[in-house]
Parts: sequence; structure tokens; C-alpha cells
Amino acid sequence: MVKLNSSKSVRQRFNFSRWAIEYSWLTVSFWIAVAVAGALAFSSLKYALFPDITFPVVVVNATAPLKTAVDTEARLTIPIEERLRSVAGLDNLRSSSYPGQAAVSLAFSVGTNLETSTSQVETALQELTLPQGASYKIIPLNLNESASVSYAIESNSRNLADLTKLAQDQITPAIAQLPGVLRVSLLGAPTASPPLSPASSNNSAALGQGAGTLVRFNGREALAFQVIKRGNANTLEVVSQVEQEVQKLRANLKDVTLTIAATQAKYINQATQSTINALMEAIVLSIVVIFPFLWNWRATFISALAIPTSLLATFIVMASFGFNLETITLLALALVIGSVIDDAILDVENITRHIEEGETPRQAAYSATDEIGLAVIATTATSVAVFLPIGLMGGVVGQFFKPFGITVSAAYIASTLVARTLSPVLATYFLKPVTGNSQRRKDNIWGKFTKSYRNLLNWSLNHRKTVIALAILSFIAGIALIPFIPKGFIPKLDRGEFNITYTAPLPQIPPDLAALQLQAAQAAQANNLSPSSSSPTPSFPIPNPLNDSLEVAKQLEDVVRKSPDVETVFTTVGSREGEPNKGTLYVRLKDDRQIQTAELQDQLRETLPNLPGVNTSVEDIQFVDTGGQKPLQVALSGNDLQALNQAARTIKESIEKIPGFADVSITGETNTQEQVLQIERLNNQRVAYISANLGQELSLGNATDKIVEEARKILPADITLELGGDSARQSEVFGSFVSTLLLSALCIVAVLILLFKSWIDPVIIGVSLPLSIVGAMLALLFTKSDFGMISLIGFVFLLGLANKNAIVLVDYINQLRKAGLTRTEAILKAGPVRLRPIMMTTISTIIGMLPIALGLGAGSELRSPMAVAIAGGLVTSTILSLIVIPVVYSFLDDWFPRFARKEDN
Repeated sequence: MVKLNSSKSVRQRFNFSRWAIEYSWLTVSFWIAVAVAGALAFSSLKYALFPDITFPVVVVNATAPLKTAVDTEARLTIPIEERLRSVAGLDNLRSSSYPGQAAVSLAFSVGTNLETSTSQVETALQELTLPQGASYKIIPLNLNESASVSYAIESNSRNLADLTKLAQDQITPAIAQLPGVLRVSLLGAPTASPPLSPASSNNSAALGQGAGTLVRFNGREALAFQVIKRGNANTLEVVSQVEQEVQKLRANLKDVTLTIAATQAKYINQATQSTINALMEAIVLSIVVIFPFLWNWRATFISALAIPTSLLATFIVMASFGFNLETITLLALALVIGSVIDDAILDVENITRHIEEGETPRQAAYSATDEIGLAVIATTATSVAVFLPIGLMGGVVGQFFKPFGITVSAAYIASTLVARTLSPVLATYFLKPVTGNSQRRKDNIWGKFTKSYRNLLNWSLNHRKTVIALAILSFIAGIALIPFIPKGFIPKLDRGEFNITYTAPLPQIPPDLAALQLQAAQAAQANNLSPSSSSPTPSFPIPNPLNDSLEVAKQLEDVVRKSPDVETVFTTVGSREGEPNKGTLYVRLKDDRQIQTAELQDQLRETLPNLPGVNTSVEDIQFVDTGGQKPLQVALSGNDLQALNQAARTIKESIEKIPGFADVSITGETNTQEQVLQIERLNNQRVAYISANLGQELSLGNATDKIVEEARKILPADITLELGGDSARQSEVFGSFVSTLLLSALCIVAVLILLFKSWIDPVIIGVSLPLSIVGAMLALLFTKSDFGMISLIGFVFLLGLANKNAIVLVDYINQLRKAGLTRTEAILKAGPVRLRPIMMTTISTIIGMLPIALGLGAGSELRSPMAVAIAGGLVTSTILSLIVIPVVYSFLDDWFPRFARKEDN
């Protein structure tokens, strides 16, 4: 047994485990208080699907008596854009110009205050000079103010008019007063449609009915109410309160049926519950795996206690920051379980080892915590150095993953405090000297394995160049695998729900209403009719766009409802923006369906009727409402409208032939050389947008590469291509993570230099990071997981985990050398001694991630790639680190010796 320095060392003086043991009752009382506060904090946390992200948008709608889209662009759109381009916090500026009408949309940086942005827009437009007769309206849009739930209102004994009155008098007022409800919209209510007559003065009056909506539920005409939540309200809470109120209404309205027609609450509940289940399974598995290593139920219990205690402390931090229990934070907690127990394992295993060597539990607690303290603090400090930068990232990615970074950091800090205070205190009271039988049983289990590892380590020290060459080759192999892994953004989820949207052609309206009015007036005069005459006024029938749109919806419904896996179809004809030619079919699938959502979507794309002039799109429900863009969108920029439109058409025709591109649409498709009906602009340039959904066989990254490749073949020099939609967000994500990874790596190096008082040890420890690449890449390749935002988080997680083993190993080698051992002796002793805690922490982490990696339950597609990347990376980094780190240590020690040499050869 090697005795380490017995003098009052820096390790002893700054070992707060000693203070915790000296004041054990104060330590236990403190953690009891934390547990109680954590339980209260947990009860205050709300469930959600994703973090609250605010996308502030301000729309300026302007009209003017201008006859062409080109005139509208020049005299209305561009002047408005010029005034608004300098508004603070502006992310991008989009506009659409039509004959006599312009819509300018300002998207602000995530987190910008919407009221402030709206006020700035109002101020900027006050001195705007517009054409005579022009007017504009400013509309602030909070995309978080979304529909939480819609109910179909049906009755066998009441007609639609009666149901409308009932809904207006009893149903919507009762729902509107609930907390978190912004408003309740009544959909499908009958409205009057005035005929065209001499009294009609403009197009909007003639098309008055177009601003309404029609509703169908499961193929029948129905009435519905839609609950719009406040921007800061929790979807699940709002839906729960609405359902409670609906139950009361059902009891009072016996002849009326209120059925949930559309809601995301069901999936949110399923996804969060599934993640919680994975979290609980991770806890159980992480605990179970400890016992075979320690063969001591008391030591296992003390180590396991670190998990709930650390989680309860983490809940306090989450509540302080206002986080929810949503996919990202729950995933952070589930992934961190194996790591949370690591620190306790290191301490308890080391205490157990000292007891096995003959010390009393109290002596062992002092000796072991002195010995392992720096390594535990170093591993936590480096992990926090990785994850805090994630919590401080900017943009959409930063808002999305701020809860992840801070939750993981809080869990690591809490676990270290538990391991350095509570675990040693409990060890002094609960651990007993080991019996001969249990010691022999454990020695039999570990003896052969440890001996084999020591022999391999000895061989490696004698064949250092071979080991280094193998390590370099493994890193190169990991990098070489990157092109074979599909690049994505966020994985497609098997949600069991999706939308089918359509746009039908508007009917032809008589072009000159004034001429018709004049004809009617002349006819009246010819018959000597006065304006006050009771004789009938001649009227002219107007095509009803809402009814035409309804016929389109019915034909789409017929096909969708034939699928045996479809449970309900909720159809809304006419949009809230007053566009009667647009509609949406919300399709919910059966829980016991035998087909994935994406498969059925692909089938419907093939079987939906191809109606003249109708564009249909089978779309996933967006994670976060960003304005209805399709996943793939590119913008062609240039000044020549005809060239832009022609280029867009050519690219559309080209990519429609490539498998995987679906529902391809372009803007300006109706423009001709004679007549321009629509002009799109982006950031003060004319553009034509090409948008598409993606089938199962095509990832976002590959689709982006293909459309860029097709564009390069045909685009002239004066037209440029810019990515939009998820393609642009994917580029932002990769860019953000590259800079964050570099920052995290620098933070790790700085922390290690500070703790080890040397730059050599940080370099040795840093070698463990690239060793994880090959395993992570192989795991993604074998499981066919995308290399996207979720798996990238896994790589960052690896950055925080992979260096733990190296820190524990290098720190103990240094201690043994200070105690008088030669370098080779120290390496050959430190490796086998630290083998058990390294294997325990690695296996507990991997086993803890198993429920997530297996991809079970709702939302598993989102969780799995992260766990797969981490587990794969940990396997290779652990195996290689146990061999490569000691070899690199000996190499660098040859060049930069730090200890007096004693027969190292």
C-alpha cells in the first residue's frame, strides 16, 4: 500500500469533505432542507413540449389605388421598407406586393419585446409619404399566441343557426373567462352574403363572406370554437382548464356534443410522460449497475442517494430560472443521471477501497476524499465549462438550449456538492469493514480482469508508437465517417397528427364593378324608377370563393378518411387572414395504427386528387410556430422579375423529379410577361421563393445540397441563392455549435491549467476528446440517426464527459509519483486502481442512457440521436483513454519531465 503525502497538504486544507464530516449533522440538515425546497420547486414546474421561445413579428398591411404590382412595389412597398430597415433588433424584412396592396413583414430577433418593436415601427412610419388615397395598418403578431385546442360543436336536434346562437350565448363566454385564454374564435358560423347591386361600392363589400370560415368535422358540416392561449400561458394548463369547463357544459347541454377536434396537448402529454419514464428507467439502471462493482449494498445505497438529492437541488435552479419540465430539460436530466452518480461513485468507491485496505470508515473517508477531491472538482469544473456556454448562446439556438445548458450545469454542481459532503458523511456512519468472504468474492470477479488490463497497459508502454498510431487512425476514421451520415435539423416525429393545407384559385370577379353599377342605374332611369322606388333592384350574382374552396376540401377529405389509420379529420375552410381560397385539414391518426405518420403522409401525397389550379401540401406540425414556412426554402435574388420566375420554374421542374421532394411550390408562378400579379422581396431585394416538404428518404441536409446543386447548373450570374426555413436554421445551428465547442474547449483548458498548475496535464487530458469521435460517428451511422441539432448536443455532452476518465487517471499517477514511485510503476498502479471507478462511471452512464437510445415512446426520435452519440462516443473514449492517455503521459514526460527520474525504463 502506497502512502501518499501525510503532511497538511493543499488537498487536505481545501478538502471541504473534512468540514462536512466534522459537522455531519449540519451537513445532513442542509441536504434535508434542500430536498424539501426541491420538492416544493418541482411542484411549481409546468409541463411543456419545448422551451418558451418568442418570435416577434410585426406586419404592415398597406393599400393604395394602384393598378399593377410593379407600381405598388415602387410607390408603396419600397418607401415602407426604406423607413423600416433601420428599426432596432430587426432580423429580416420580407414583403409581398400585389396590385394595389402590399404586406411588409418584420421578423425581430428572438426574445425582442413585441410592444417595443411595434412602437418603433409606428414611429418610423409617422413621417412616411404615401400616394394619395393610400392607407396602412400595423399588426403585431405574437406567434406564441397559438391555438391550444379546438372543439367541434354538433347536435342532432339543432340546426347551425341555433348552434351558433347557443355557442355565442353560453359556450364561448364560459371559455373566454378562463385564465390563460386570450380569446375564443367561433368557426363555421353562418354569415350573410350580399348580392352585387348598385349599392355595392367596392370589391371587399362584394366578397364580404370570404372573410368567414366554414368548418367540417369527420366529413360533416359543423360549428367549432378555437381557444387561443396567451403568449406566456402554458398549453397543457390552458387545455386542462378548458376541458374542465367543457365537462360542465356537457352536463348542462344534453342535446349538444362537444368533441375535441384538434389539439397538441395530447402529444405534449405523451412526449413528456415518455421522457419522464426514460428518466426513471435511467435512475434505476444506473443504480443497479453499481452493485456488481462494489458488491456492497451500503456503498451502493450511498452512491444512489446522490441521484434524487442532486435532482431536487437542480429543480430549485430550474424554478428560479422559470424553466418548464419540457423535452429539452427532461432530456438534460435523463442524460445527466449517469454523470450525476459519477462523482458519488468516485468518492464512495475510493472510501470503500481504503476500508478494504484496513482503514476505519472515518479514516477512509478522510484519506479517500483528500486523494480524489481535486479530480472530482476538476471533472465538474470542466463539465460546467462545457455546458454554461451553451446556456449563454444567442439566437434561436440559444433560446432553445439555454434551459439545457443551465440545467445540466446545475445538476453537475449539485452532484459534486453531494459527493463531497453528504456521501462521505453517510459513509462514515453506514460503511462497515469488509468481511473476508465478500472481499474474496469481489477479488475473484475483478482479479483476472484487472490483471489482463495491467498486462495490456504494460505492453502499450513498451509499444508507444504503435498505440499513438492506432489512436490517430481511429480519429481519422471518425472524421471520414461524417460524409456518410445524413445531415438533418430536427428529426421527424411520429406524432400521429399532421396538416394538409391547400390553396384553391380565386374565382373570376367581374372586372369593372363601376360599369355594372352604371348599367343598373341607366336601366332604372330608362324605366322611370326613382332611388326610393320599391321596385326590385337588379343584382348580379357573384361567384362565392368560400363555397368553391369548400368543394376542394370535400374532395381531399374523401381520400383522407378512407385510410383505416385515420381517426378524425377537422377541416377549416377559409383562413383567419380572410383568404377564402385557403383551407386546412387537421388529421389525427389512431393510437393503434400500424403505420408511421411519415409513411401515411407519403401515401396521401400519392393519392390526393390533382385538382386544376389547386396546390396541396401535406405538412408536419411545426415544433415552434415561425410563420408557416416549409422545412426547405430557398430564395432566388435578382432584379429581373421574368428571369427570377423562369429560374424558379426550372428549378421546381428539376427537383420534382428527385425522390424525396414533395409539395414543391414557388412564388410568382401566376406572373406572365404581360401581367405581374405578385412581387416578393427579402431584405430590400426582389426574390422568388422555392419551398418543399421532404419525404422519409431525404434528409434536410441532403435536400439542401441537391437543390443548391440544381440551382448552380441553371442560375445566371445576376441571380443569387439564399437559404431559408429550416435549411437556414440548420446552418445557424452548426455555426453556433462550432463556436460554442471552441469556446467550451478553451474553457476546459483554462480550468485544467488553473487546477493542475501546468499546461502539460491539460494537453494529456485533452487527448481523450478526439478519441470519442469515432464511437459517436459509428453509433450514428449504425442507427441511421441524423447528424443534426440533437446529435450535436450529444457531441457537446461528450466533451464534458470524455475527459473525466483522463482527469481521474492523470491525477492519481501524479499523486503516486509524488509519493515516490517511478513513472512506469505509478502508471501500472494507477491504471488498475482507477479501472474500477472508470468502468463504473462509464457503464452507469451508458446503461442510464439505454432507455433514451432505444427510442421508445412518444418523441423518442428527438431523444434517441443524442443518447446514441453519447453512448457510442463514451465506449471508444473509455477504451482508448485507458490505454492512450498513459502512453501520451509517458511521451510528454520524456520531453517535459516534472518529477525526479527514478529508473523509468
